[in-house]
Amino acid sequence: MIDSFYLAWKYIRFNKVKTATLIACVTLIAFLPPALQRLLEESEREFMSRAHSTPLIVGAKGSALDLVMNALYFSDNAPQPITMGSKDAVQGSGLAVAIPVYVRFKVRGQPVVGTTLDYLDFRGLRVAQGRAMAFLGDCVLGARVAERLGIGAGENLVSAPENPFDLAGVYPLKMTVAGVLASSGTPDDQAIFVDLKTAWVIEGIGHGHQDLAASQDESLISSQTDSGITANAKLKQYSEIDPANLASFHFHGDPASYPITAVLTVPPDQKSAAILRGRFLAAEETNQIVKPSEVIAGLLQNVFRIKQLVDAVIVVVALATVMAIALVLTLSLRLRQREMHTVVMLGGSRLTVVRLMAAEVFIIALMSALLCLALIRSLDPLAGDLARWLFVR
Repeated sequence: MIDSFYLAWKYIRFNKVKTATLIACVTLIAFLPPALQRLLEESEREFMSRAHSTPLIVGAKGSALDLVMNALYFSDNAPQPITMGSKDAVQGSGLAVAIPVYVRFKVRGQPVVGTTLDYLDFRGLRVAQGRAMAFLGDCVLGARVAERLGIGAGENLVSAPENPFDLAGVYPLKMTVAGVLASSGTPDDQAIFVDLKTAWVIEGIGHGHQDLAASQDESLISSQTDSGITANAKLKQYSEIDPANLASFHFHGDPASYPITAVLTVPPDQKSAAILRGRFLAAEETNQIVKPSEVIAGLLQNVFRIKQLVDAVIVVVALATVMAIALVLTLSLRLRQREMHTVVMLGGSRLTVVRLMAAEVFIIALMSALLCLALIRSLDPLAGDLARWLFVR
């Protein structure tokens, strides 16, 4: 039997291209099902761990999936905004801790999350460099954002308008990077965190401008009376917040009417959660309260239904590949008739020919299995990052 493997190995080494093609085909077919299963299991773990860590979410009535994906994973599909009054109502009920989030804007392709310091405590996020946001205009970067943009504490980021054709004249805001968060292996690594007031400044709800009373430029003044001074369009609106102009920044309107996209709701026990959910069942209620774990579980059911279809397609492709490999071996055997005849003339039997072919198939299968195992082993440490990049982001 050893002589059969020796001759088979020599033949395989001589026909490198054909052998490499066969090994690649077998390896891919063997690698795809376990790799897909591993990625789906990791994505399920990522999705569910994030969902289980957030008991309830309050947001505008509409798609519960859009609400959860935006509030937990900072997706682009932002739900209709609700108001700070909704957060105040949840907090005032005494049934839960309410953490507002406003996820609407992006800076250099990264989501900007307007929230409070309670969010960092709730998620267990730790500042690895610099400090947390403390002043208007401060921002804190997730670990991946800082790495991707090459920015650290003390540098600056400039916000971009939501609509580049916006004629309202909302100025981009130059923000100070107060700190960088330690890596948490969650979507928080890929976000830029700012205080809610900073997010509202980006939107144009809050702004600062020159002190007209102290200005020497009379061209800025449209009219002046004993009751006040009216400026014209020449008045400069600040695009950078610093200690010199911080006091000039102000907001108009009722703070309870300012927009947010969701309220992360953390009740102390199941009874409080049940009571709170019951209060959102009224027909006249404009908001909804959802349990993220239930929403994500429903999403994953659909994902795994799709996986079953993909598995069926892989089985069909695998059968087609096996048939193609069998055809290649059959044609190869026909082309090697003179070679096999030489083996018989040297005293070998037909069983010897069968052993030679079996040895070739065994060596190819063994090399494919080893390569497939190496690929699966190399996938394990990357599965989390790949799942976040393919499914969670």
